[in-house]
Amino acid sequence: MGIVQRQGIRNTLISYIGLAIGFANTVFVLPRLITTSQLGLVGVLVFLATIGAQLSMFGFASAGLRYFPYFRNQGRNHAGFLPLLLGLPLLGFAVVAVLMALGKPLVLSWYEAEDAALVAPHYGVAIALAGVIMLGALQDAYLKSLFHTSFASFCQEILLRLLIVAAALAYSAHYLSFAGFVAAYAGAYAVVALLLAVYLAAIGELHLRPTRAALRVKPLGEMLAFGGFALLSNISGTVLLQVDNFMVGTQLSLAAGGIYLLATNVSTALTLPFRALNKTAFSLIAEYWKEGDLPKMGLFYQRVTRLNTLLGCYLALGIGLNLNFIFGLIHKPEYAAGAGAVLLLLAGRLFDGITGVNGTIVVTSPRYRYDLGFNVSLALLIVGLNWVMIPRYGLEGAALAYCIALVGINSIRTWFVWHTYGLQPFDTRIPRILAVAAVAGFAAWALPELGNIWLTLLMRGGVLTVLYGAGVLLTGTAPEAVALLGKLRGRNLTP
Repeated sequence: MGIVQRQGIRNTLISYIGLAIGFANTVFVLPRLITTSQLGLVGVLVFLATIGAQLSMFGFASAGLRYFPYFRNQGRNHAGFLPLLLGLPLLGFAVVAVLMALGKPLVLSWYEAEDAALVAPHYGVAIALAGVIMLGALQDAYLKSLFHTSFASFCQEILLRLLIVAAALAYSAHYLSFAGFVAAYAGAYAVVALLLAVYLAAIGELHLRPTRAALRVKPLGEMLAFGGFALLSNISGTVLLQVDNFMVGTQLSLAAGGIYLLATNVSTALTLPFRALNKTAFSLIAEYWKEGDLPKMGLFYQRVTRLNTLLGCYLALGIGLNLNFIFGLIHKPEYAAGAGAVLLLLAGRLFDGITGVNGTIVVTSPRYRYDLGFNVSLALLIVGLNWVMIPRYGLEGAALAYCIALVGINSIRTWFVWHTYGLQPFDTRIPRILAVAAVAGFAAWALPELGNIWLTLLMRGGVLTVLYGAGVLLTGTAPEAVALLGKLRGRNLTP
């Protein structure tokens, strides 16, 4: 087994453990230990820092992955690649840090006086956090280029989240003030960046002496052009994931932003199987493009869409039907105000998951540049819809804007793939899956509350699982499951 395959298996395991820790942290730990306004503040600081880090890097993390093969093994220090990778972003960060500092009055003016007073003392943390996020991302890209990914994955997926949990527990036990918690939150990212540097030194790859040879391997202008393309893609991705929460905080309140952040985190659980399937889909679709085998790609496209529909409908119903259970575990009734937002976000994410492979097809195709246009359009659409809908409809307005944007852009992207390459993701099984999901979901929803959230969870979850599973098998919408069931029956009948 090669190093890439071994580290791929480790990274997959680390990712799932990290996702579980992250979900528990953002849904159950932080909301119980800090107030809604404080949670909203954390979301604001992370958003500002992430934008600052991406502007500082100017896409050089992606450029590093793209161009390192040209530098590899050119001398013991890879022709001075690491100083080049770090140098320009550090200069960029110096500029961005000054701009962020000068922009503080503007940012504070977006908030009500009470919320601005909460943001102001911690604004400097966002600047420092931008720096350490940038350093961590650049070192992570360098380690990926060197095929040393497991340690970085562990630090970013598991250790970082455990450090944040430890900081929250220390704050709740009064070992830290809230200012200390915010500093420790940023400090967790700094610890990860430092550990990555130590690891690079340990494997003998921390080459910090700049060389002129680095400028001769590949034209700097070409790298900057690629970095600019990557920057637009990365910025649009950040906007897609976080701008609605930021705009809720500015147009309503930090407390509302905290409630909406929790709603976003709850709905994110729906995306876990989509991410797992899409990781596999990316490499396979890229291989189909290499072979020019569009028929196989079309069959795979439909199969992944069907699996995403099967898993997505079940998870969306499971989450939506048991929101009382989820909010009950937090022990803070104010978060229940986000229930409507969760349902709308689930609808948008479900549609995105069902049709989401279209993005993978576009980004791996000869027309990959169109994907940037789709992402930028989606980001602008989300911002515009949020601007109109949040003041009118509150948290549900932000969620509805996100849902409309996802449905709209994925519909256009699906049409683009069908029109350009003749591939479409739907077969006759999709309507049957949706019908089974509707029947099973309605039956579980119609059951009365039992007065105990655990008993209600077991009753509704059990009914949903039995009806949905039976419906899927009887309608033949999951041939793999039917084949597996047939094999199991055959084994049981064998003497």
